[in-house]
Amino acid sequence: MVNQAQCDPPGQHSVLSEADIERVGLKTEVPPSSFCTEIKKIRCSCSVAKSLLFKYIPILRWLPRYPVKEWLIGDIISGFSVGIMHLPQGLAYALLAGLPPVLGLYTAFYPVLIYFFFGTSRHISVGPFAVISVMIGSVTDSLEPSENYMEMVEINGTNTTFVNETRRDAARVELVTALTFLVGIFQIALGLLQFGFVATYLSEPLVRGYTTAASIQVLISQLKYVFGVPLKEYSGPLSLIYTLVEICARLPQTNVGTLVTALIAMVFILLVKILNDKLGKKLPVPIPVELLTIILSTVIFSFADLSRFEISNVGDIPSGMRPPEAPNVNYFERIVGNAFAIAMVGYVICISLGKTFGLKHGYSVDSNQELIALGLSNFVGSFFRCYSISCSMSRTLVQESTGGNSQVAGVISCIVILVTILKIGELFRELPEAILASIIIVNLKGMFKQFNDICSLWKTNFIDLLIWLVTFVATLLLNLDMGLGVAVAFSLLMVIFRSQMPHYSMLGQVSKTRVYRDVAEYHKAEEIPGVKIFHSSATVYFANAGMYAEAIKKKCGMNVDRLIEKKKKALKKKHKQEKKEAKKAKKIASKVKQASGSGNNNLAFVEIDMDRNIQKEYDTAVTGPNGSAKDLEPPVNLHPEPSCKPTLESLGLEKPPFHSLILDFSSANFVDTVCIKTLKNIFKDFRDIEVDVYLVGCHDSIITQLEKGNFFSETITKHHLFASVHDAVTFITRIHGNNMLQIDTSHERPDRKCGGVEADRKWGAAAAIRASACPLQCPSSHHERAVYGNYRGSRFAQKTRLTAPAFKHLSRDHPEEGWRDPSKARPHLCLIGWAGPLWLLLVGTFCGRRGQRRWRLEEGQ
Repeated sequence: MVNQAQCDPPGQHSVLSEADIERVGLKTEVPPSSFCTEIKKIRCSCSVAKSLLFKYIPILRWLPRYPVKEWLIGDIISGFSVGIMHLPQGLAYALLAGLPPVLGLYTAFYPVLIYFFFGTSRHISVGPFAVISVMIGSVTDSLEPSENYMEMVEINGTNTTFVNETRRDAARVELVTALTFLVGIFQIALGLLQFGFVATYLSEPLVRGYTTAASIQVLISQLKYVFGVPLKEYSGPLSLIYTLVEICARLPQTNVGTLVTALIAMVFILLVKILNDKLGKKLPVPIPVELLTIILSTVIFSFADLSRFEISNVGDIPSGMRPPEAPNVNYFERIVGNAFAIAMVGYVICISLGKTFGLKHGYSVDSNQELIALGLSNFVGSFFRCYSISCSMSRTLVQESTGGNSQVAGVISCIVILVTILKIGELFRELPEAILASIIIVNLKGMFKQFNDICSLWKTNFIDLLIWLVTFVATLLLNLDMGLGVAVAFSLLMVIFRSQMPHYSMLGQVSKTRVYRDVAEYHKAEEIPGVKIFHSSATVYFANAGMYAEAIKKKCGMNVDRLIEKKKKALKKKHKQEKKEAKKAKKIASKVKQASGSGNNNLAFVEIDMDRNIQKEYDTAVTGPNGSAKDLEPPVNLHPEPSCKPTLESLGLEKPPFHSLILDFSSANFVDTVCIKTLKNIFKDFRDIEVDVYLVGCHDSIITQLEKGNFFSETITKHHLFASVHDAVTFITRIHGNNMLQIDTSHERPDRKCGGVEADRKWGAAAAIRASACPLQCPSSHHERAVYGNYRGSRFAQKTRLTAPAFKHLSRDHPEEGWRDPSKARPHLCLIGWAGPLWLLLVGTFCGRRGQRRWRLEEGQ
């Protein structure tokens, strides 16, 4: 079917197919890019070098424009507040990672200083974080457990076993620095390769479920410091369950002094935090409750004689800076997977908080540059005995609420930490470990609030709730690294599941507008008569292409495959019948050949006999056993004419209740080879049952992919593509002569395209002429019925009872006698049909005998 762009009259909707749009819009072919063309675009110039320098070192862009008067005071106050928080959190989170506390101070200094030069977020506070610390702690417990450093010492004649903490801590430091080095390498490589988008595969429900489970891990890992009981170090799946069971078993051995110290510290910290929340707007700076707790507890335990309570303390904190050391590469092979997991989790937490505050304050955060900044912070920090960093929610809120406006606040906090490392760190020797555990547990309050996500997700999105719960349970049972892998795999599986089970619907027009909605959901949406509009809510690709085709056939309300099968059987049956007719015609042709060899006078007799046989076969074909007429195909004759393919009606099959199918592809964003093959099969199947198929809403990228996939052919052209559903509906209703919501066929011929038996009886010879000259692909039965129906419906045929083949033969061989039009037939020729075949038989016999007599006379002469 060919669709041509026409100038519509005023007030009428203009309809253009994709082929018309390309012609009218003068679409130009974009040359495909190659590696050589991309290489040619790379030019070394001062402007390119400057842009790259500003891109990868953002401080060169924002520091010269730093508003000193407006921002400096706020950044100084914010920096001191965050630095005060860094001090207790650094000590506590190092303990959580199974490392000496001083490494927490190093991690709060070096990486934060590097982020000042390369980071793009102005409000987040990077440094030690509880979730990353517990992930590192699981690595140290599994690869360097305390059992590997047990030593036996004889005391008073008794052999006593203890852990050599000096050797253990030295080995764990080497392990963690190697781990941090790999984390930095991964993040830098992904950032340079512009892989910042990988964070999108860790959805918000996944991250929140994961951090909630990690907070439970942190809580249980700190219970041994709260109760003051020694525990074994477990790793691998169900390690959390084993640890919890052992804690419950050792509760009778609880150190009362340690428990009381931890409870008093937790109550004090919690009350002050609640006071900060209520008086947050009235206080210029939040009360540094963690720092006050550390100072008070250190003073109390330093000057009071509490040694009888056997409360464990932090121990020696070396002063001064350590020279850089290269990581131990021997650990790389064993920690690659853990390093990648830590790199992804740390980056996702940072970028989510950074974009949240960037959107709040009106600036953009470059995800790729953030990845590079974190990678450089971890990479450089690994040479100075730092462990992996991320962003802390509590410190970020303090930095933003106290007036922080830029990364300068991070530099101020580094100054506070530097002074602590150089001069003050050694004063915290008597700090109890229970105080640090209390600080960690209270700071988990914000993460525990994420349990409210269960109720909100239950009301809004069940799939996201399922992702949250699976992530939470898998992280608790399988440990942090394996739990993250299971969570990501399950999240991607849910994406596939959603695309495989989309919402399929049939669209209808809403109250004579150009809007089309699901007829099952909108009462005012009515289907266009004779037109089916199918819509899928997901992209069609290899995973759901088969279900898409099945859904179309199911929504159409008919068994398409069954109808195609019936048509094939009918065609096969007709083909066999045509073969029989051809054999009979061949036999008749041989008789004609023999007759022509015996003499010209016998030709008439053979022709009469031939016509009589054909008449008999034709009468048998068009009448039933009880004499009723049957609407069948005309018989094969000696002079077959070219005919079109048979239709469903000619084969005695019922036509579908619709003539057009529209596939709405507005929700698709790509197509693959499986989708293209599926669409071709859909076009073919519905074309076999005489239904036209159209695609609407295809984007330019999809059309390009269809072209590359050899989708278009002689039968499927761009005239089958339309920009919108309404354009396709308007085009269909125009070519079929229907109104938008109702069909009025009173002005149409019953067959619309081609001549039929009833049509030709009504319209006469002119209908047959139009049918024979129809430019469209008319079915053969319609065309032949137009010819033979014109003859059988004529009064001349009823009077003379001349057979259809004989009529056709005479009209071809004797046009001068008026045989083409029965109304112009001469009266004396009508006598031929008065007596029927008997008259013709007698004439033939008489002529044959006269010819034999003349031949004998000539032979006798």
